[in-house]
Amino acid sequence: MKRRLRAILAAIALSLVAAGLLSVNGPANAASLTQVTNFGTNPTNLNMFIYVPDKVAARPALLVLVHYCGGTAGGIFNGNGHDFVTAADRYGYIMVLPEATRSEKCFDVSTAAALRRNGGGDSTGIMSMVAYARQRYNVDPGRIVVSGYSSGAMMTNVLAAQYPDVFAAGSAFSGVPAGCFATTNGSLWNSQCSGGTLIKTAQQWGDQARAMFPGYTGSYPRMQLWHGTTDTTLAYPNFGEEIKQWTNLHGLGQTPGFTDHPQSSWTRTRYGTIGTQATIEGISIAGVGHQLPMAGQVAYAISFLGLDRGTDSTPPTAPANLTASAVGATGANLSWTASTDSGGSGLAGYDILRAPGATGGTFTQVGTAAGTTFTDTGLTAATTYRYQVRSRNAAGDVSAPSNTVQVTTEGGTTTGACTAVPTVQTQWATGYVIQPVTVTNTSTSTITSWAVTFTLPAGHTLTGSWNATVTTSGQTMTAKSIGYNGILAPGATTTFGLQAGRPNGDAALPSGYTCTTP
Repeated sequence: MKRRLRAILAAIALSLVAAGLLSVNGPANAASLTQVTNFGTNPTNLNMFIYVPDKVAARPALLVLVHYCGGTAGGIFNGNGHDFVTAADRYGYIMVLPEATRSEKCFDVSTAAALRRNGGGDSTGIMSMVAYARQRYNVDPGRIVVSGYSSGAMMTNVLAAQYPDVFAAGSAFSGVPAGCFATTNGSLWNSQCSGGTLIKTAQQWGDQARAMFPGYTGSYPRMQLWHGTTDTTLAYPNFGEEIKQWTNLHGLGQTPGFTDHPQSSWTRTRYGTIGTQATIEGISIAGVGHQLPMAGQVAYAISFLGLDRGTDSTPPTAPANLTASAVGATGANLSWTASTDSGGSGLAGYDILRAPGATGGTFTQVGTAAGTTFTDTGLTAATTYRYQVRSRNAAGDVSAPSNTVQVTTEGGTTTGACTAVPTVQTQWATGYVIQPVTVTNTSTSTITSWAVTFTLPAGHTLTGSWNATVTTSGQTMTAKSIGYNGILAPGATTTFGLQAGRPNGDAALPSGYTCTTP
């Protein structure tokens, strides 16, 4: 087991070096990063390091930054955590960096002692570090947050579950749910969890976290979760299991209230509050393995954790009087009344949100605007959409959404007794996933089969599909029901999905979805 763990650690380190995220011979900041001894109860002999910037805020936030397996406090401080350091210099917050001293340099998130509050594991020592910093630096108790990578991400989940009354938020890069790595033989490695085969219901994951602090009835930290889709060290299914756990702890469902793509290979979903500091935020990175965070990602974590907040914490007012005009077959114009901001930042712009159909569906961001107008293009003929707009200020505060406006594009025909509404789940430079395509029986009698036709843009190719039999004729695709999902009672729905490839940089998507009942 130790040989396997060392091999995994070497692979992690090599991937970080290859990505330019691990500084091997980079400049040291030993004078800035200070080791603290005798900081309190420390049953597993962790090392404590602290970073106090030259200019500390009067009421500073506190960030606990936890390193990956095989790492050190200095390694993450000078390497792929240095963006946190730069931000600390700017915003005046304190950083505590725990360091594992066991031979594997991994944190214990596996043993019974590690998985209960004040249980005598690594988390107990880390909380002593937090208490030390709080006592000496006038830390704002409402702004204590935690982030970590790999093993540190697993510890981030554990700390947030065990000490929800201490931590306000967490950001975990390539982790697993709290308790997923539990073992009974003293090993720190759990192959079932790492392989992504430990699947539970949201309630089961939530209960496992609640068992770490029995009797607690308060709220849990906001959580930001990151994962690469091709991660083979801590497999990608763990990302979905983390979302199950934290949405359950917050009493939320599994359907996101917001979806967007900050970069072409990123899919970001938000649950509960959907602003910059969402209740739960999940970000999956297509085609990337166990090498997070990558360039630019820590900045998003800093904003989510609230470490970049200045004196302005007041969101702007919601845009008002949203209306639609010049609705054609493939586009519509939107306009609204400007928001105002009383916090002194000034407005930074507006986000345009769109949902499919007259009811249901998820609002996803489809564009931004500097002013109070926006033209949405690439719509499907004879299709209904709903729109909302929200505003942002320079401090990262997001307004409530505007009123909702509904439009139905012109032209096209609907054949048969069913409809098909597609949802873009994720997309990147050379491909995308449409999931779900929701098929609804709109008739007053039961149908026994359905067929959905749609058109792929030129140069696009179908690479996979599920829950339907798909045939192609040129760029025209026909998805037919399979026996078990063809029979639909009036008003009933079913879904299918597809994946397609496209030329690099081509942002077009399939169009012309038509449902028939052969």
